[in-house]
Order: sequence, then structure tokens, then C-alpha cells
Amino acid sequence: MGAKEENGDGGGIRPPIEQEISKELDTNMKKYLRGEGANLEILKDKKLKGQLALREELYGKSAKAAAKVEKWLMPSEGGYLEAEGVEKTWQIKQEAIAREVDILSSRNQYDIVLPELGPYTLDFTSSGRYMAAAGRKGHLAVVDMKNMNLIKEIQVRETVRDVVFLHNELFFAAAQKKYPYIYNRDGTELHCLKEHGAVLKLQFLRNHFLLVSINKFGQLRYQDVTMGEIVGNFRTGLGRTDVMRVNPFNGVVSLGHSGGTVTMWKPTTAAPLIKMLCHQGPVSALAFHPNGHLMATSGKECKIKIWDLRKYEVLQTLPGHAKTLDFSQKGLLAVGTGSFVQILGDFSGSHNYSRYMGNSMVKGYQIGKVSFRPYEDVLGIGHSMGWSSILVPGSGEPNFDSWVANPFETSKQRREKEVRSLLDKLPPETIMLNPSKIGTVREAKKKEKPTKQEREAEMEAAVEAVKGFVWKNKTKGRNKPSKKAKKKQELVAKAKRPFLDQQLKGEQSLSTKKQKLSEEVELPASLQRFARKKPTA
Repeated sequence: MGAKEENGDGGGIRPPIEQEISKELDTNMKKYLRGEGANLEILKDKKLKGQLALREELYGKSAKAAAKVEKWLMPSEGGYLEAEGVEKTWQIKQEAIAREVDILSSRNQYDIVLPELGPYTLDFTSSGRYMAAAGRKGHLAVVDMKNMNLIKEIQVRETVRDVVFLHNELFFAAAQKKYPYIYNRDGTELHCLKEHGAVLKLQFLRNHFLLVSINKFGQLRYQDVTMGEIVGNFRTGLGRTDVMRVNPFNGVVSLGHSGGTVTMWKPTTAAPLIKMLCHQGPVSALAFHPNGHLMATSGKECKIKIWDLRKYEVLQTLPGHAKTLDFSQKGLLAVGTGSFVQILGDFSGSHNYSRYMGNSMVKGYQIGKVSFRPYEDVLGIGHSMGWSSILVPGSGEPNFDSWVANPFETSKQRREKEVRSLLDKLPPETIMLNPSKIGTVREAKKKEKPTKQEREAEMEAAVEAVKGFVWKNKTKGRNKPSKKAKKKQELVAKAKRPFLDQQLKGEQSLSTKKQKLSEEVELPASLQRFARKKPTA
């Protein structure tokens, strides 16, 4: 059995497999079409009808190309847990998930116990291939998550508060007792950043090659790792904080403070871009959605809030306390507190988060940080006894773009990517709340008042134009030199009048402002005898 080709491309009958693929492509095309096409039959203008027909044809071709890309280049589909009957997804245990998944996925469930060196904090590379683990007692390790090999581990013999990868897995920075240090993958110390001081938290902006730190005195520093220059150094003025995250959409760094406020910073401004009161108590955790428009905050008053950063308003308030928060690539929110991790999901698309999964750690484990592994349905958990990994179906992006993050890249590809990213490095001035403004036309500013020199120059130009006026020869008696001089004086006065009137208005408004200010300022009784007396009529 087959089907005839309607458009005549194949010139015959297509087999059933191609027929199914064609139907699937037609279904996927509807997702990418820009609504219903225009009704061209009712149009009488032939030129407009031809232009709209060409445009509709172009839209159809682009939708078809997008459907083909989705079919052949992005074959993997993300899945979620589905409950049957009265069963709830948050009641499904990790053991039940491990029994149903393949062998490679089940290897992502493990529990590394190192009680003498914890608590631990984690960080993943942008591709999710490598993980850096740092224990508070000085243990640093880099792990290849693909084959679960330990690449390197070192003991720095002092307190380590945080760890973060730089632009790739070859370099990472550790916030140690006195200063942050930069190491390579072999564990060799490359730099000691003494200007940063005793750092509590570290973040890295990959598009700008900026290492951001906040120390225990509330100083925020930006350092360009390519040139070694300090790009920004600011005192927040809001005390010590160890809550810092970067918005992936615009590169703005956000800090959570003990007064319940969240401030947003960029390296070219000494004052915060935004200062918003989020909680009545201290802010304990902060996280950003990958699209950059949602922010999750947690306060010590046991409330978790979801914020819309386009309006700066609360979308949802959830009960509960979180010591650490993290969004996955698909928008799942991990909440860690005590020895329990809760995963919240928004499956309706209405920014209404509800319980999706839960996992209880061994009693006594105190969770310090949760972090989703990119391009995998895996959640990494750093706790007081080591670090663990659990499976969270539907959390990771199933299809990766090898130009952005390639988990299987070779050393040659890594070198090429590093050179390309250095050439495409963005300057710090591009960090702003709305990066879509870059490349647009600047709005016309209101007309500024001209300066005194500009007014005088304009008046002189007007007077010179009048003086160069060519007089016509008139009848006898009207062509006298005295008449011409008088007329010239009148024209010069007429040209000067608008400038003099404008100057007089400015002086009058200035004098009225001064008078109002002097009236508003009331001197104390002991100094009133020195005040200038008002003239009596």
C-alpha cells in the first residue's frame, strides 16, 4: 500500500514509512508557523497580493526547515515521571527509578562518603562532562562524569569555602581561607588573587571571562582572567553575605543580604542596578531560571518566593525553608534543606510550581549545595558527609549544541573553542538588565538647555546676518544714511530680542527658586537676627 504524491516532487507513490514521516513533519510544521496565513483572494491590489504570497511562502519554507531540524538533528525527547492512578510522583523512590532506567543512567546514582573532609560544595562545567568538588577541610577534586574517573585531587591544608570552573575544565578557582587561588587540572597553583581577600563565594561569567567574588567584608570584585585586571571593586554597604548568583540571561550578579534585600550589580556601576526587598528575614538562597526572567529566593522566615524579573513582582509564595536553590535547564527547581531535597516542577507553563519529586538523605547529612548537571537528568548534592548524585527525570536538556557545549569534545575542539570564545569575548559594558537594547537605535533625548556661550554665539550669528542685509535703492528722501542706520539698529534689536527674553526668563526663574529656598529654610531663633530682612513696600 502507498499514497500518491500530491505536489509531484517524487512523481509516483511513496512507501508507508515516508508517508508517516511526511505526516509527522506536517504536524511539527504547525508549531513553527506564524499563525494562520492571510486570505489573499479578497485582495484587489496585485502588488500587495504578490508581496504577501512571497512572504507566506517564505514562512512555510522556514517552518518546514525547522520541523526537519527537530526531526533529524534533535531526535532525543525529554521525559518526566508519570504517576498511575492515585500514585504521586513525589512518592517514587530512587530505587524504583534505578530499576527502570538503562545501565549508563543507573551509574549516575552514587554516594561518596568522606566525613573527615566535608562539608562539600560542587560545580559543573557548561557541558556537564566534568565536576569540581571542594571539601571545607581542604580537599579539591576534579572528576570526569562520563566514565567516573578521578582526574586529580589535592589537599591544600586550609579551609575551602567555594569552587568554580573557569571557561573550561582546564582551570578552576577555589575560595580558600585568606585568598582565592586558581589551579589547573593537574592541581598546579597558577595564581593567588590577594586583592580579593577572604572570599566567601565565587562566580564566573563565561561570556565576559570575569571572575566575581564577594568577601567577608561585603566587597564585590570583578577580575578579568584574560588580562588580570580588576574591572570593578565595590563596597555593597549591606554587610557580610554568602548568597551570590549570576543571571545567565544578562550576566548581572545578584546578592542576598541579611536585611532581606536582593541587590543586582554590574561591573561598571558603583551602585546596585536594582535593590528589592524580598523577605522579612535574611535571604538564605537564590537561583535564576535559565531564561533569566524568573528568580527564586528563600528567606529565614520559612518562605520561598518565585519572582518575575520583568515586572519585579511575586508570582508564587511557597512555605518552607531552603539553604540552597537551583534551577535545571528544563525549569525544575531543586530545594535543599537539612537532609531532604525537594524538586518542584511547573508543567502547566503558568509559573505555578508544585511538588514533583523528593529524596531523603541519610539521617545526619546536612545539605550544603544542590546543582543540576547540564544535559543530564542528574542532580548533584554536596553535604556534610561527602557528595551524592540522584536521578531527576526531565531536568536536563536532551539535545546539546556542539557549538555551545559539547560533552564529547576532543582536545583539538577544545582549543578551537577557546580561541573562538576569546575572540567573541564581551566587554563588561555589555552587562545590563536588558541586553536586547544593544544594537537598537538610541532614543532621542529631551532638548537640553543651551549654555551661555552657545546663546551668545547664536546671538552674534543672528546680528551678523542682519548687518549683511542688502538695502534696495528707494525714492529720494527714504534713501538717507540716517534712515538706513536707524533701520539697521531696529533690525539688530529685533534679532537680539528673543535671546534677551530667554535670558531674562532664566534669571527670573532662578531668582524665584532662590527666594523659595530661602523662605523654606527657617533659621533658629539665635540666628534670626542675622537673616536678610524683606524689603517693605
